[in-house]
Amino acid sequence: MALEFRSLGAALSVTLGAALTLGAAPALAQNYPVKTIKFIAPYPPGGTTDVLARVLAQKLGETLGQTLAVENHPGAGGNIGQELAAKSAPDGYTLVLTANPALQTNQFLYKRLGYDPFNDYAPISLVASAGSVVVVNPKVPANSLNELIALAKAKPGTLNFGSGGRGTPAHVLGEVFKSITGVNIVHVPYKGTIQAVTDLVAGQVDIVFSDMVPAVPQIKGGKLRALAVTTEKRSPILPDVPTFVEAGVSKPMPQGWWAILAPKGTPPAIVNRLNADIAKVLQTKEVQDRYLGLGIVAVSSKPEDVLARAKAEAPEMGRVLKAAGVEPE
Repeated sequence: MALEFRSLGAALSVTLGAALTLGAAPALAQNYPVKTIKFIAPYPPGGTTDVLARVLAQKLGETLGQTLAVENHPGAGGNIGQELAAKSAPDGYTLVLTANPALQTNQFLYKRLGYDPFNDYAPISLVASAGSVVVVNPKVPANSLNELIALAKAKPGTLNFGSGGRGTPAHVLGEVFKSITGVNIVHVPYKGTIQAVTDLVAGQVDIVFSDMVPAVPQIKGGKLRALAVTTEKRSPILPDVPTFVEAGVSKPMPQGWWAILAPKGTPPAIVNRLNADIAKVLQTKEVQDRYLGLGIVAVSSKPEDVLARAKAEAPEMGRVLKAAGVEPE
């Protein structure tokens, strides 16, 4: 009988513990956050990820009632910041604004990442997507995408294109462009797309398949010539620039996207709280207008959609890089 009593007591303890845990989950989300949240941007200041992080930090901080402190940890194609986030305490006080290459392409570029893109994070939500724009230095004698293709074919191996580094969207887009048009243009990697655009303005490189954020001010200032955008429809921020399809290149071009992640093991109650608040922030007119001015589209999602998208798109990125002869290093 004593044994039965102890077994019953143990069962009651387990049941009570489970009930307390379930009851604590809403309270955890309700009380969170109680201190500053570290918000990692794994790319250099001034680039798209950095600008997005600061827009989101301001508005999400207002919604949560706490400061989101943006910290730039650039290097190794975003790997340094990603690893720092992956190894942080899973308490909801470290978040990272990831760009899709960190989850999709870096695994094909580096022998050691320092993090597992599919198993080291608790995804929270997609927050943005954007196309790119093909820009050239005004000295390049091409006023359209077709003229650029013709020029590159007439002078194989002469024109070059800058990017933010191996495997970045600007590099992948350049390799896709080479593949579908048959041109031979030379890749020149930089430590960030903003540096590539700066050298493009200076005439050190000929072409950049650039994010909108660093390129648009230079286009509007007359320092760069825009030939085409990779979006399905014309970009509201560059309404006079044709799409690739309008320019005669019908193959779909890869799109960039961004998402917020937390370290694996972050309590689901906190993940769900952040997911709901991010969705609210992305629907505000202020954020919509800021995004529009950057040539970016606001996108929210369920937490599980983040890694599902990364896993679905990663094989194609690997194929493109392999075809370009890019090996892990």
